[in-house]
Amino acid sequence: MEEFKSIYKILAILHMSMDFEEWDKNLLSHESLNLSFPKWSRIMSMLLKEGYISGGEMIESVEGFYPRIKLIRPEITLKGLEYLEENSLMKEAIRLIQGDSNIVKWEEI
Repeated sequence: MEEFKSIYKILAILHMSMDFEEWDKNLLSHESLNLSFPKWSRIMSMLLKEGYISGGEMIESVEGFYPRIKLIRPEITLKGLEYLEENSLMKEAIRLIQGDSNIVKWEEI
């Protein structure tokens, strides 16, 4: 379930960033998301491969077991927006992140 919270948080950050011309892309760093670099790389790789986010590049690592991710201009896609809206696991994750509140606040992410 922890991975679903991280996925939700990444998608929510990208969703909210749609309102800004510029925003702090460090919000998506593995440190700010409290993820190990390998886990962050694998999650971002999944999101890119499945089309939930765009604006990133995966570089398969020959010596490592996880892909290297280069975020150029990350954005949530329509598929990512639909996932946030429709996925019941994500609704449960946001409920757990927020407590019982119905609104995600930028400061909380």
